[in-house]
Amino acid sequence: MNPIVTVQDAVTAFADFMEPTDAELDAIEREMPVIEADVDLLDAYITTLDRIPSELDNRRIRRARRRALAARVALLNQDTGASVPGGAA
Repeated sequence: MNPIVTVQDAVTAFADFMEPTDAELDAIEREMPVIEADVDLLDAYITTLDRIPSELDNRRIRRARRRALAARVALLNQDTGASVPGGAA
Protein backbone atom coordinates (compact mmCIF):
# COMPACT_ATOMS: atom_id res chain seq x y z
CA MET A 1 0.00 0.00 0.00
CA ASN A 2 1.32 3.47 -0.95
CA PRO A 3 0.89 6.30 1.54
CA ILE A 4 -0.83 9.47 0.33
CA VAL A 5 1.58 12.40 0.46
CA THR A 6 0.37 15.96 0.53
CA VAL A 7 1.94 18.57 -1.68
CA GLN A 8 1.47 21.41 0.78
CA ASP A 9 5.21 21.77 1.35
CA ALA A 10 5.79 22.15 -2.37
CA VAL A 11 2.98 24.67 -2.73
CA THR A 12 3.78 26.83 0.27
CA ALA A 13 7.53 26.70 -0.28
CA PHE A 14 7.25 29.43 -2.92
CA ALA A 15 4.85 31.74 -1.14
CA ASP A 16 6.32 35.13 -0.23
CA PHE A 17 9.76 35.33 -1.78
CA MET A 18 8.53 34.58 -5.31
CA GLU A 19 7.13 38.10 -5.72
CA PRO A 20 9.18 40.41 -7.95
CA THR A 21 11.41 42.87 -6.17
CA ASP A 22 11.17 46.63 -6.61
CA ALA A 23 14.28 46.56 -8.80
CA GLU A 24 12.73 43.91 -11.07
CA LEU A 25 9.50 45.90 -11.34
CA ASP A 26 11.49 49.04 -12.20
CA ALA A 27 13.37 47.12 -14.91
CA ILE A 28 10.09 45.89 -16.39
CA GLU A 29 8.72 49.44 -16.32
CA ARG A 30 11.85 50.71 -18.11
CA GLU A 31 11.53 48.01 -20.78
CA MET A 32 7.77 48.45 -21.29
CA PRO A 33 8.07 50.65 -24.44
CA VAL A 34 10.21 47.93 -26.06
CA ILE A 35 7.73 45.24 -25.05
CA GLU A 36 4.79 47.21 -26.43
CA ALA A 37 6.63 47.92 -29.69
CA ASP A 38 7.46 44.23 -30.07
CA VAL A 39 3.81 43.32 -29.48
CA ASP A 40 2.77 45.79 -32.20
CA LEU A 41 5.32 44.25 -34.56
CA LEU A 42 4.02 40.75 -33.81
CA ASP A 43 0.46 41.95 -34.42
CA ALA A 44 1.52 43.29 -37.80
CA TYR A 45 3.13 39.95 -38.68
CA ILE A 46 0.17 37.92 -37.38
CA THR A 47 -2.31 39.81 -39.56
CA THR A 48 -0.40 38.67 -42.65
CA LEU A 49 -0.06 34.99 -41.75
CA ASP A 50 -3.12 33.78 -43.66
CA ARG A 51 -2.79 35.97 -46.75
CA ILE A 52 -0.35 37.66 -49.06
CA PRO A 53 0.62 41.01 -47.50
CA SER A 54 -0.75 44.04 -49.27
CA GLU A 55 1.13 47.33 -49.62
CA LEU A 56 -0.71 48.60 -46.55
CA ASP A 57 0.36 45.53 -44.59
CA ASN A 58 3.96 46.02 -45.69
CA ARG A 59 3.86 49.64 -44.55
CA ARG A 60 2.40 48.62 -41.20
CA ILE A 61 5.17 46.04 -40.72
CA ARG A 62 7.90 48.54 -41.67
CA ARG A 63 6.42 51.16 -39.34
CA ALA A 64 6.18 48.66 -36.48
CA ARG A 65 9.74 47.47 -37.12
CA ARG A 66 11.03 51.06 -37.03
CA ARG A 67 9.15 51.70 -33.76
CA ALA A 68 10.58 48.53 -32.22
CA LEU A 69 14.13 49.45 -33.24
CA ALA A 70 13.68 53.03 -32.01
CA ALA A 71 12.39 51.77 -28.66
CA ARG A 72 15.41 49.47 -28.31
CA VAL A 73 17.81 52.29 -29.18
CA ALA A 74 16.11 54.59 -26.68
CA LEU A 75 16.40 51.92 -23.98
CA LEU A 76 20.08 51.35 -24.76
CA ASN A 77 20.79 55.08 -24.72
CA GLN A 78 18.91 55.43 -21.43
CA ASP A 79 20.88 52.57 -19.87
CA THR A 80 24.20 53.86 -21.22
CA GLY A 81 23.54 57.36 -19.92
CA ALA A 82 22.58 56.06 -16.52
CA SER A 83 25.73 53.95 -16.15
CA VAL A 84 28.23 56.70 -17.01
CA PRO A 85 29.41 58.31 -13.77
CA GLY A 86 29.70 62.06 -13.84
CA GLY A 87 27.86 62.52 -17.13
CA ALA A 88 29.29 63.30 -20.53
CA ALA A 89 32.64 65.01 -20.69
